[in-house]
Amino acid sequence: MAEPDLKLLEAALREAGVLVRALRAKPLEVTSKGAAGPVTNIDFAVNELLAERLRSARPDYGWLSEESPDAPDTRMSKARTFMLDPIDGTQAMIDGAADFAISLGVVHGATAHAGAIYLPMTDEMFLGAAGEGATLNGAAIRASTRAELEGAHIIGKRGFYKQIPWRTPWPETAFTAVQAIATRLAYIAAGRFDATILYGPKNEWDIAAGAAIIAAAGGRFTDARGAPIVFNNRTPKAPGAVAAGAQIHPLIIDRTKHFPHRIPD
Repeated sequence: MAEPDLKLLEAALREAGVLVRALRAKPLEVTSKGAAGPVTNIDFAVNELLAERLRSARPDYGWLSEESPDAPDTRMSKARTFMLDPIDGTQAMIDGAADFAISLGVVHGATAHAGAIYLPMTDEMFLGAAGEGATLNGAAIRASTRAELEGAHIIGKRGFYKQIPWRTPWPETAFTAVQAIATRLAYIAAGRFDATILYGPKNEWDIAAGAAIIAAAGGRFTDARGAPIVFNNRTPKAPGAVAAGAQIHPLIIDRTKHFPHRIPD
């Protein structure tokens, strides 16, 4: 059943949120992972806490985290796997923004089954699982029901959509940039925005929770051609994604499936 996992995810992330807020009140310890970007003592502390809590509670689950060594043979042999990004939007956190998130998904087989995304600085807990629906701090949420692109509100940079030579130009829409991928996906699940496009390979720990919550909220989460995302791969990356309300999703896929190039997010 999904419900026990959701309760576990929420409890673990709320505990991690207390830790984040305490550590963020002190000077950050920032180092670089090169092309993978910065990492802080908070990333490592959250990873350590959640690894202890979750792996002891579900010893039969696999484990994939941005801040842990991967063991693909072990992970892929498990029926269910935790997929964690201890801090999604590390640069945003370093810059003093509040919209970074802790992202924790449960993958069943190759499918995102349950997820929790928690914004510790705003105390927003997004939860969702197959057959359970989706919630924000306990209140039910639903993805957008918009059925046309004209007037849509998209998470993304205006220049990306207006300057790239799309096969069909985008109609007049509103754009808002949000750095953290998990936060973007949580906002799509809650219907705050209509859609977002994640181009270029994405780590599975960035998107597993959001994929589960969006599906539970009645939205769609697929690759750029409309096919389901397959999770728990040996190399845990997905080829980009389109996340949107169910009605507007096919209109976006009709554009993205024709674009011949990989576009950086």
